Amino acid sequence: QVQVVESGGGSVQAGGSLRLSCVVSGNFYRSYCMGWFRQVPGKEREGVAIIDRSDGSTSYADSVKGRFTISQDKVENTVNLQMNSLKPEDTAMYYCAADHCAANGDHLNRAWYNYWGQGTQVTVSS
Repeated sequence: QVQVVESGGGSVQAGGSLRLSCVVSGNFYRSYCMGWFRQVPGKEREGVAIIDRSDGSTSYADSVKGRFTISQDKVENTVNLQMNSLKPEDTAMYYCAADHCAANGDHLNRAWYNYWGQGTQVTVSS
C-alpha cells in the first residue's frame, strides 16, 4: 500500500525558515512528480512546488519563487521543501502529493495527484 508521509512544519516568525520533508513508501511508480500544495480554510488547495523525480526539474508558484526551494535526496528517498523568508501569508496546511507527472506540464495542478499525505501545519506570525 502506498503511503505519503510528511514531516516538519511548525510555527515561526516572519522572516524565518522552516523545512518540510516527504517520503513515499510502498510499491510506487519509478518515474513520478512529487511536491507540495497548501490550503487555508475557505480557499482551494494551491500548488507550491513540484519536482520531477526522474530528472530533478522543478516548478514553483510565483508567490514562493526565490524563497522556497524543493529538492530531492535519492539516498533517503525524500523530497524536501526549504522555506526561507517566510511571510504571514504562507500560513497554511501543507500537503505532500505524488503521482505521474502531468502530460501537459501543468505540474502544479492538484487534479493530477491521487496520492496525498495527511498535511502539516505551517504558521508564520508577524
